[in-house]
Amino acid sequence: MDKHPIGDLMETTMQKIREMVDVNTIIGNPIVTADGITLIPVSKVSFGFASGGTDFQTKNQQPGHGNSFGGGSGAGVHIVPVAFLVVKDGNVRLLSITPPANTTIDRVIELVPEVIDKINDLVKKDKSE
Repeated sequence: MDKHPIGDLMETTMQKIREMVDVNTIIGNPIVTADGITLIPVSKVSFGFASGGTDFQTKNQQPGHGNSFGGGSGAGVHIVPVAFLVVKDGNVRLLSITPPANTTIDRVIELVPEVIDKINDLVKKDKSE
């Protein structure tokens, strides 16, 4: 059975999306500052695509020949920077650049890394004493 043109259309669209969006789009390449701080950008990526087409007969179509095909596809990518991972002296912190949390649960989730850092500092301090 012959391959239908809509498959090629969708395959090409997906390949182009793969070229635009990869893991380096979400977690960016590290940036090292002169004083040894490493910044790693973090982004939120959304994408979508659509393809469609139809087979149709033309007025001058020869008997026994396949129908003509008309189709199209489209894609969109939305990339929003949301945070930086800041690595300094072996400690990692999340520096959010999104608007403040609207709910208590969101705020608690944002504070978890900071609370863990403080607990680790207290445990290290107790062990050294």
